[in-house]
Amino acid sequence: MMVDFEKTETPKLPLFNLAFRPFFLGAGIFAVLSLALWSAIYLFNLQLPIESISITQWHAHEMLYGYAMAVVAGFLLTAIKNWTGVQTLYGKPLMGLFILWLIPRILFFAGTSFLPLAAIIDILFSVLFLVAASLPIIKAKQWKQITIVSKIALLVLGNIFFYLGAFQQLDNGIFWGIYGGLYLLLGLVLVMGRRVIPFFIEMGVGYKVTVFNAKWLDITGLVLFIGFFVVEILLQQQTLSAFFAIGLFIANATRLVGWHTHGIWKKSLLWSLYVSFWFITFGFLLLALSRFTNVSQYLAIHAFTVGGIGLLTMGMMARVSLGHTGRDISNPPKMVAYALVILLVSAVIRVIVPLFNLIDYSLLIGLSQLLWIISFLMFAMTYLPILAKARIDGRFG
Repeated sequence: MMVDFEKTETPKLPLFNLAFRPFFLGAGIFAVLSLALWSAIYLFNLQLPIESISITQWHAHEMLYGYAMAVVAGFLLTAIKNWTGVQTLYGKPLMGLFILWLIPRILFFAGTSFLPLAAIIDILFSVLFLVAASLPIIKAKQWKQITIVSKIALLVLGNIFFYLGAFQQLDNGIFWGIYGGLYLLLGLVLVMGRRVIPFFIEMGVGYKVTVFNAKWLDITGLVLFIGFFVVEILLQQQTLSAFFAIGLFIANATRLVGWHTHGIWKKSLLWSLYVSFWFITFGFLLLALSRFTNVSQYLAIHAFTVGGIGLLTMGMMARVSLGHTGRDISNPPKMVAYALVILLVSAVIRVIVPLFNLIDYSLLIGLSQLLWIISFLMFAMTYLPILAKARIDGRFG
């Protein structure tokens, strides 16, 4: 039975009307605090009690299963409502799910001092998020969305593997959790981006245009990505996976050339999504090069994360938050455009400038971190009143 959204009882706190509200705001604030702490550790040698995992693994886990997972939860629990016509979590149940995400993030600020408690609550959050996303899809019998749910399920499994590895119960657990989680997130981004970005471009540039898409390219990209994931994560054959990475670079570059139209450069909520896909695409090329040259693999990783996931998630959060609070998505706050530009510069400094080996690497990392913090602080400050207040048109959401 479908829910009449107009008759849905509105919670007293608009922040918990729909999942995008608390999770996008939480992700934005967490992006600031977690990078500030990481910068203090990396640049200024702040000591944090870390045992059983490395400080780099601590950082990677929290950016993947803390920041990125919050964005995924906020986006999917909002989108699934629209896809299925079935009401997703809101009010106290949504508040409870958000608190389950928040507690482990706070516990991890103390390093691994509370790792067992953080693990239990974090896995509980992941499982309940999977259930909350799956039930509306099952109820509406929208089986085509199972591919999305399956990626969430694998992310839950990846998080479990990470903790099993941290407790020395699974030899490859940390590797599978971090790198498997990263590539699963990229796979989710590529699938969702293929669905929505061409539509956003066609509807948002202000003139009639049809961007290029082809079924053969979708199939090729999917096959290449599955092959890459199996070889890179499960078989750990890095030389072979480099060839899959080159194929993914070519396939995604072909797609992006077909998506291009000059009007995107006038719209911050379009160019940010488009450029983020180029960073992911470039990341596959850098990863392949790292297997045959002295290019650092970490440049590829940060092409995927800072320029890819970071830029895309900020752009997507900015767009979704406007649309689902009754605001004009074609006229975003000027501050968000500045934040996106600053984040883009952060990615360029972190990924591209080091290729030329002209400036001290630590200085570049520190500057990139600072710009990331500034950009997400601007985002959080701009969107706090938007996310915390009721829709401007008086509707539920």
